[in-house]
Amino acid sequence: MRRCLLLLLTTWAVVASGQNKPYNTTSNSAITYYKKANASIDRRDYQGAAALLEQALEADSNFTDAHAQLADLLKMQMQYKPAIAHYRKAILLNPDFTRAIYLKLGETEINTADYTQAKLHLEKYLTYPGITSENRFYARKLIADCNFATTALQHPVPFKPVNLGPEINTANDEYLPVSTADEATLIFTRKVNNNEDFYKSQKLSNKWTNAVYLSQQINTVEYNEGAQSISQDGKYLFFTGCNRPDGQGRCDIYVTQKKGEDWSKPFNLSSPINGPGWESQPSISADGHTLYFVSNRPGGYGGYDIWKCQVTEKGWSQPENLGPNINTPYDEQSPYIHPDDSTLYFCSNGWPGMGNKDLFVSRLEANGKWQKPENLGYPINTSGDENGLTITANGSYAFFASNTLNGMGGFDIYTFELPEKMRPHVVIYVKGNVTDAVTLRPVDANVEITDLLLNKPVYQNSTTLPKGDFLATLPVGRNYGLTISKNGYLFYSENFSLIGHEPKKDYEINVNLQPIEVGKKAILKNIFFDSNKYSLKPESESALHKLIEFLGMNATVRIEISGHTDNAGNDKINQTLSENRAKAVYDYLISHGIGAAKLVYKGYGKLQPVATNATAEGRSQNRRTEFKIIAK
Repeated sequence: MRRCLLLLLTTWAVVASGQNKPYNTTSNSAITYYKKANASIDRRDYQGAAALLEQALEADSNFTDAHAQLADLLKMQMQYKPAIAHYRKAILLNPDFTRAIYLKLGETEINTADYTQAKLHLEKYLTYPGITSENRFYARKLIADCNFATTALQHPVPFKPVNLGPEINTANDEYLPVSTADEATLIFTRKVNNNEDFYKSQKLSNKWTNAVYLSQQINTVEYNEGAQSISQDGKYLFFTGCNRPDGQGRCDIYVTQKKGEDWSKPFNLSSPINGPGWESQPSISADGHTLYFVSNRPGGYGGYDIWKCQVTEKGWSQPENLGPNINTPYDEQSPYIHPDDSTLYFCSNGWPGMGNKDLFVSRLEANGKWQKPENLGYPINTSGDENGLTITANGSYAFFASNTLNGMGGFDIYTFELPEKMRPHVVIYVKGNVTDAVTLRPVDANVEITDLLLNKPVYQNSTTLPKGDFLATLPVGRNYGLTISKNGYLFYSENFSLIGHEPKKDYEINVNLQPIEVGKKAILKNIFFDSNKYSLKPESESALHKLIEFLGMNATVRIEISGHTDNAGNDKINQTLSENRAKAVYDYLISHGIGAAKLVYKGYGKLQPVATNATAEGRSQNRRTEFKIIAK
């Protein structure tokens, strides 16, 4: 935004100077055309003004004012090569015509990737006295772009973009693609007759289906919908809506929830996220607790900044600026937070790059601060604008839109393999379906995944009917506990150890929830003890609290807590160990308010195996803690 303002200021400085000083031509005809061009500029008839300036130059090809002013107009219309020719001609005729011409020429040369000449002209600009601090800062920023780009051109990164094909792309503009974690659904924006709407495609047998209109609940005829972010499970869509009747500013952020095969009516997120300014380009974290977005609200570093809000018990927190390691005095936009919740991709024209907006990546440090961003490199970035990058959950591939490649017409959507050093941390997804164990019908159950070391939930949601499905992404390097619960059912627990290895595939599970019946059992897979000991490990705390919640919701239920071992070692020691482990759980529940009348405990040693003791995996399954319904 500030860069555009500077462009306008420097452009009209030449116009004004051309009108307030004697013309450097003796041709009355050239002066007449020049004055008419000024009048056309006042009417914002820039094409007409350019044509009149061409006539002025036909009358006098050495008319410096006309060359400079025509260059400004061509630059504004992004006709960079002819603009450069006229700027250079003006300088050739009069090297000290105006100092501003060197700044504008350098900026224009960057747009054509002529970094060597751009740097020379920008350095020339800085030799003049009396330059404002803002313009001096901007010129130095452009020189930093030239230095970076010169090096980047000599060290290109791998880049082989692949068009997603006619199932996605048409002669219209398609852009801003986002996919679910399992890459089964792609949602993007299509612009038809100046109206932006969402479309979706499904991946079947590794091929994208023909894109279809997303939903009449979301898309409108009157307004544009765009700049969307889909939750990793595909159940929530955050997007930008502008100038809507329920809006609080020019553009606001909305959310809609998947309802069966359709979507709910969009909901304005309101204050404190939305305000009287411009809020757009949302990106929701994998756990759904943090929303990143772009705003020009007061309190930023200049232009458009990236901000975040977090979910609290009272709703969304006050917006927090991501700080000077992300935001600059210029524009930062198109944030995309990867499912690892610690790698942020965005575009910026403030950090050193190839010119205009480049794509960058920043990583969250252990102290909660963002690192200074890395440019994704050339030819991913060019002298043009690059933005709207999203990354697959596995971190290997990126989606983006471009109108500079050989596509179907306008902007098309592409994918490419991301260079190794620019990839996020490895994540896997846990995907499942939950059904009633008796009827086999899908169940709308609560799903919670906990970081066992921190005893902190990293995913909390419910399965979605009609399928009873859920999907969550998990960074590797942690141990996780999964709990699925619903009133009237025994809860299901599982754990995933993602420390010390990278999983070769994602987890897909089908869970049959058992209705509460006398005699039914459930394994407490997230109760942990050290080998041959019976003191509960801290990682057990979240599972124990789930058991407390279960007993609280089912007031008449009585349970037996049982400990079990494998057949290794002394039978008597195993029997005692199993009893002590069951009692440890019993004691914890009592100490946390569960009445003794609801509980009994018992150790079974090796007597009730659930798997063979002939393998390490089988013995591991036999070493377990269970609870059984003994009254309801």
